[in-house]
Amino acid sequence: MLRTLDFAIAAIAGPQHGVITREQLLELGMTDGGISYRVAIGRLHRLHDGVYAVGHRPVSPLPHAMAAVLACGPGAALSHGSAATLWGIAQHWHTPLEVTARSARRRARLRIHRSTTLTPEDITEHYGIPVTTPARTLLDNAGANGLTDTALARAVNDLRLAHYLNLADISELLARHPQTKATKRLRPHVAHPHRAPTRSEFEDAFIIFAKRYALPDPLVNADVAGHEADIYYPAQKLVIELDGYETHGTRDQFESDRDRDMDLLAAGIATARVTWDRMRQRPKREAARLHAILATRAPAPHSP
Repeated sequence: MLRTLDFAIAAIAGPQHGVITREQLLELGMTDGGISYRVAIGRLHRLHDGVYAVGHRPVSPLPHAMAAVLACGPGAALSHGSAATLWGIAQHWHTPLEVTARSARRRARLRIHRSTTLTPEDITEHYGIPVTTPARTLLDNAGANGLTDTALARAVNDLRLAHYLNLADISELLARHPQTKATKRLRPHVAHPHRAPTRSEFEDAFIIFAKRYALPDPLVNADVAGHEADIYYPAQKLVIELDGYETHGTRDQFESDRDRDMDLLAAGIATARVTWDRMRQRPKREAARLHAILATRAPAPHSP
């Protein structure tokens, strides 16, 4: 009988990162006394009121994240900074873990966000853990004391590159939350639905730089004459390569860059190279030069 019960407990806890709830144990026929006995002999380890790890106390973060959600009851989801970490747009797990629920009582060692706007459409699963969708995670982290503008841009693009997020997902969510500060911060990221996601902070910074100094809106990571261009202005047939020493500081990369410049020039496309130091330390001068280059390459107006 005990062996059969152990198998039943394992069958439930396995898909839940080795975590099980008191309610699930009771549904298997256990009593409160039986649960207390298993805690006493080390077969169950209490993580939160009514939530237990099976066999041993976990050391990795995922079982603790699962336990946090289970502790907050049905309809709860990992959220805010904890959701950002689960989706890979934040680097470290911080405590207390954060969970959003429509209603949940206070829990020790958890930060609970009560929300009346959280809908089933705002919740998905990642690594088997109920979590706010990437779009909702961005909205929650774009509010007060949230991500900086640079970090928010990087988060949007990293989620797109990982194929976790479409810009349509953000647009749909913003339509449901039209008047918040977070909405205002996210709206510029859906203003150019056909722009490819950026791949680096340098590209993010150039987009902000271009807007600040009234440069035309560029294409990003576009295919140009068989090469992927960091920045491309198709009307002027101008490619802008963002040169950082870290990625362009080897002889092979130096030769490859010049070889590509020649391919593009043979196709009638010029290349300008912008460095991080020039863009950050002398932005007005760099912007003025780019304006001049774009003006000289602007297509001639058609004669009537």
